[in-house]
Amino acid sequence: MSAETLTVPTPPAGHASVEVHPVDQQRARLVGAALRCVARWGVAKTSLDDVAREAGVSRATLYRLFPGGRDALFDAVVGAEIERFFREVSGRLETATTLEDLLVAGIHESGRRVLGHPALQYLLAHEPEIVLPKLAFHGFDGVLRAVGDFAAPYLGLWLAPDDVMRAADWVTRLVVSYVCTPAADVDLADEASVRRLVRAFVLPGLVPSTN
Repeated sequence: MSAETLTVPTPPAGHASVEVHPVDQQRARLVGAALRCVARWGVAKTSLDDVAREAGVSRATLYRLFPGGRDALFDAVVGAEIERFFREVSGRLETATTLEDLLVAGIHESGRRVLGHPALQYLLAHEPEIVLPKLAFHGFDGVLRAVGDFAAPYLGLWLAPDDVMRAADWVTRLVVSYVCTPAADVDLADEASVRRLVRAFVLPGLVPSTN
């Protein structure tokens, strides 16, 4: 499973219905089935037969839709989950009316979705070698760039241009740190806990003191 380049999706304008092609529906069905299999058995133990059976299709259908086989399927899973993550976090950020609310919404929604993601949590617990290279050394650079590009338009409403990417970088590192190394006094899945964190330690580092 790989995602060498993280692409930040552009949130769709409005709520107009979009016709979905049957092939895209089948591909989405297989992606969802693969995700459920990974949450159950991990990547190493999930076979294409498992995914086809979970999706209720033949192995031949799976290969027709994903000619690259296993790698192509799991790349599609990663891409779909990254797109969904940014889309859903974007929905929360768009409701923020202050910098504090923006930070709380971003950190809480990100933490809640990562901590509540069955497949990702299985991998972190049982196959960390799949995930952790993306969160260390040069592998993390792509994550920071993607989050920075995504968050810049929102943070730019309250922060100076020179501070936007620094703030996005800092908040991303904070979220990843608490996800990988939980702390008893901080729960990213609890909005009140996140707000206390933001007020005590995050906002003071971004907003100059008026005293």
